[in-house]
Amino acid sequence: MARYLLRRTAFLLGSLLAAAGLLFLLLRMLPGDPANALLSVGATPEQIAAARRQIGSDRPLAEQFWTWLTGLARLDFGTSFVSRLPVGPEISARLVVTVPLTLLSFGLAVAVAVPVGFVAAWRAGRWYGAALNALSQLGIAVPVFWIGMLLVTVFALRLRLLPTGGFPRDDWAEPGRALTALALPVVTIALVMSASLIRYVRSATLDVLGADYLRTARALGATFAGAMWRHGLRNASVPIISILGIELATTFLGAVVVESVFTLPGLGTMLVEGIAEHDYPVIQGVLVVSTFGVLVIGFAADLAQRLVDPRLRAHVGGGRR
Repeated sequence: MARYLLRRTAFLLGSLLAAAGLLFLLLRMLPGDPANALLSVGATPEQIAAARRQIGSDRPLAEQFWTWLTGLARLDFGTSFVSRLPVGPEISARLVVTVPLTLLSFGLAVAVAVPVGFVAAWRAGRWYGAALNALSQLGIAVPVFWIGMLLVTVFALRLRLLPTGGFPRDDWAEPGRALTALALPVVTIALVMSASLIRYVRSATLDVLGADYLRTARALGATFAGAMWRHGLRNASVPIISILGIELATTFLGAVVVESVFTLPGLGTMLVEGIAEHDYPVIQGVLVVSTFGVLVIGFAADLAQRLVDPRLRAHVGGGRR
């Protein structure tokens, strides 16, 4: 297990380095110069040259990348071209909104999807099992921003039960106000995410219900609940854990759209503002943090699978450990 952790950690760091390099190059391939973020319309050539020297875009590309990469190693994400403030502290402040939004949405989606997906599989031949399956398919097809606007219209504008958007200026100093502000965004993400998860839980449960080991356990006198708990749960959880990792990463990245709909001051809003202002340090910083989050989630999901399934711990690449 220790060898696997070392190898997997090395792969994680290598993937992050490759992603950072690709991100840096892709941004530099876009038309225009990042110095334009500091200039107004009609700037003179002298002003353009001064702006390029100020942000370092006049230096060779390799030197720019090395400077940025060594800064990342020190957790220095650079300075915003527009606000002239360090990007790292601003990202930390935005994570206070994005991380709770992601985790609360993920937790609610799992709490809904697991029992509903199980019932949809267990009662697949009944009308309500088919209805749950149909509703999950419909939920996958509905855009997340449309659900967000619908919830705002009903619960904020008509019923006036929840705010339309925004977040308290003092962040989590008053948890009640913060949770109220996140209520509609969390439900929006959870509805879309749970629709997808229900399908996977249903499929994994159907595989277990038709397995020989479950029928054998029942024939030996085990109850349905006991057989599912002892034999079915672990086997069904292995593919679901992988899907949960993907869904959690998708939720983290999908916060861009939801934060824009609800005007939340999270990473998504920061990224949109950085793109609109051609603020390269902000764009790079947000995307690197997002990429690192996705890679860590994948690492955690892979590790959880190995802890649940002893076959994965005992067999790697056709050999024994």
